[in-house]
Amino acid sequence: MAMAGVSRDVPASSSTAGAADTPEAAPGAVVAVAAEDPHSEAAVGSRREKFLPVTRHALMDRLTAANLWPNGDAVQARRFLRYLDYWRRHSYAVKLLDLEQTYEPFSPDSDLLKTRTFSAEERAIMQKRLVQQMAELLQQGNFTRVDPSNVHFILTKDSAYGLDLEVDLEAFEEIQIYYRGATTITERRRDVRKAYMRWREVKIPVFQRMFLLFKLKPFDVRVREVMAERKIEQKEAEKFVRHLRGLLPVTVTSDCVYIKLFKNMPRSDVEMIFPNTKVRFRLFDKVKFGVSAGSGVGMGVVGTVGKLAMLSNPYTLAAAVAGFGGIALRQATNFLNQRTRYMVVLAQNLYFHAMADNRGVMTLLADRAAEEDIKEEMLLYSVLAKERVNIANLRHVDEAIEQYLATTFGIDVDFDVDDALARLKQEGIVTELPDGTLETLPPHEAALHIDKLWDACLDNLPDTVVEEGKEIEGVADAAGARH
Repeated sequence: MAMAGVSRDVPASSSTAGAADTPEAAPGAVVAVAAEDPHSEAAVGSRREKFLPVTRHALMDRLTAANLWPNGDAVQARRFLRYLDYWRRHSYAVKLLDLEQTYEPFSPDSDLLKTRTFSAEERAIMQKRLVQQMAELLQQGNFTRVDPSNVHFILTKDSAYGLDLEVDLEAFEEIQIYYRGATTITERRRDVRKAYMRWREVKIPVFQRMFLLFKLKPFDVRVREVMAERKIEQKEAEKFVRHLRGLLPVTVTSDCVYIKLFKNMPRSDVEMIFPNTKVRFRLFDKVKFGVSAGSGVGMGVVGTVGKLAMLSNPYTLAAAVAGFGGIALRQATNFLNQRTRYMVVLAQNLYFHAMADNRGVMTLLADRAAEEDIKEEMLLYSVLAKERVNIANLRHVDEAIEQYLATTFGIDVDFDVDDALARLKQEGIVTELPDGTLETLPPHEAALHIDKLWDACLDNLPDTVVEEGKEIEGVADAAGARH
């Protein structure tokens, strides 16, 4: 392989029938799904992520060094890679425009006039398309999906912030959970075993990126489910569901789809990303309240009984009742204060973990997906442009690129060579010959090819037609009436 410090000990070209052993991975392939605890020893030792934690600038500077390109092609190679970078970002800008149009009926943040109505069937079709388009962005951004039925992989009872959290996943009609970067960070904390006088290092499993998409079930649908689950009457079920939804802001409705992106989320506090998270008292707090309340109320009862024995004085009776009421009020206040402290901790930590919401998440993910694509394409092109490779030997190219990344940046990743090759072939940069040989355009010709694609871009620009929905008549009259 023609990369600094890396060699590939396989034939450069071969016409063997093994080409069929390396199928192309289309950009729309199914996203990776977590099948085990990503922080377990087994997962850490066996599973590598596809995410490339280096910038495209760092890769471009190294891959276009003058000594790596014969015949002075380094300048042309850098020019082509920059062309390819801008072209890839344009392709994601097109996807983003389509995605935002699909999302508009579900957006909770829209400040635009409502000019189009959608039937329930049309909204169902658009919701399905929205989830599929988001999944494609997340896949290209090298995220891993968590199946909601296996969400226990990432949920724990231990909390990095001392909270005990609980979430009801049955409340959601649609829920999608993805993560990227399952790693461990080290923090210094006071050591309880040393009477808080010394520090100790604590390893905390975190997800560097955590994505959540959710839509609540309609109220009546959830009520019917609760009636069937709990074998209760409709009124009781409505009261139960209304109580649980009282935890949500009044602006959160079942008509909208909410999209959230978080950073450096401790695995033990993943529950806090859900909108219906309930903060429960820890066992320590329950014991503390039980002891303090029991002793306080007990002493109050003893004192009150003693004073009630002196019923001859009405002032003594009033003071006894008031004292007992004061003790009960103090215990209730302590309970509420502790609950408030819990909610403050939850809000503060969630504030610093949040990255983006709704359309902001779409824009950020489109940018990150384009970044991942171009990095993969730069690495693969830097090999294929310097030597002829048969698709049967693509696995060796994959291994050589992974070795290059490990040697140059000290990172251990699973390079997605099939995905990168599929895009280079789609753009016409690489052509697969009948015998499986991959023929690649030289840097100068590749740059001219991208230039031609740009020239034809506006001429071939597709017209976006909204198939779902019906335009509302009299929008201007309705808007004028509101003002």
